[in-house]
Formats: sequence, C-alpha cells, structure tokens
Amino acid sequence: MTSFLLLAAAEGGSNPLKEIAGTFGWNPVLFFSQVVSFLVVAFLLNKFAYGPIQKVLEDRTRRIEEGLRNAEKIKQELASAEEQKRRLLTDAGTQATKIIEEARKAGAGEIEKASQQAITTANDILVKARQSGEAELTRMKLELRKEFGRLVVAASQKATGKMLTLDDQQRLAEETNRQLAA
Repeated sequence: MTSFLLLAAAEGGSNPLKEIAGTFGWNPVLFFSQVVSFLVVAFLLNKFAYGPIQKVLEDRTRRIEEGLRNAEKIKQELASAEEQKRRLLTDAGTQATKIIEEARKAGAGEIEKASQQAITTANDILVKARQSGEAELTRMKLELRKEFGRLVVAASQKATGKMLTLDDQQRLAEETNRQLAA
C-alpha cells in the first residue's frame, strides 16, 4: 500500500505526499526494518513482560475471588455455628429446667417419705412407751400389792401379838389383794 502511495506521488508533478515524504525523509527499507523491529520488540514484550504480568494479575484475581468465596463460606459456617450454639443453649436450658423439676419432685417425694417414716417411728415409740408404761404400772401394782400384803401381815402380827403361820400370811395377802382389785 505504501508503494502505491509512493507511485502515486511520483507520477504527479507536485504531489503533497511526495513533498511530505521528501521533507521527513521516508525510506521504505528503513520503514520496513522499523516495522520488523517493532514487531520483534512487541513479541518479546508480550512474551516476557506483558504475559507474565498478565499471568500474575490473573493469579491475583483468582486468589482474591477464592478468598472472597472462602470468606462467604466462613460467614455461612459462622452463622450455622451461631444457630447451632443457640439451639444447644436452648436445649441445655430446657434440660436443666427438666432436671430441676425432677429434682424438686424427687425432693418432695423424699420429704414425704421421710415425714411418713418419722410419723411411723413416732407412733411406734408412742406404742412402745404405752406398753412400757402399762407394764411398769402393772409391775408397780403387783409390787404395791405385795408390799401392802406384807404390811397388813406385819400390822396383824403386831395387833394380835402372835406369830402368824405361813398359811395365815398367805390367806391375809390374798384377801387384801382381792379387796384392792375390787
């Protein structure tokens, strides 16, 4: 294409392209060598500078995107962990309330059982005390009768002034016991 422009410039007498080419010193050989040099430099820059820089930028972009995905994933896991923690705390509170209620019921049952046992023990003690009191009263009455019979025999001996026989003593003691029993 440039050769067409040069030919067109050469054919006409006062061609502005020819004048511009002459003023700036356009040389087709130099022009093509500069184009080739430019293409070689562009290729080398693309291969050794632009390509690696582009690769570093792509790697960095990929790592940033991966970091953002990981951050979102961690955010979701954190929300899930918070929800699980809330559920566990709610469950723990419910279980604690249940255990406390069961402990109260068990405590009330134990208190009731202990009070029933105390009442039973107190009743047993009262029954034993009554039995013991009645046995003691019976024993004391028996001793009193014996003592009273002995005193009657002793008083009779002093009053009559004679010695009473064993049969007389028994008869007097039996009469006295009968009178006391009535």
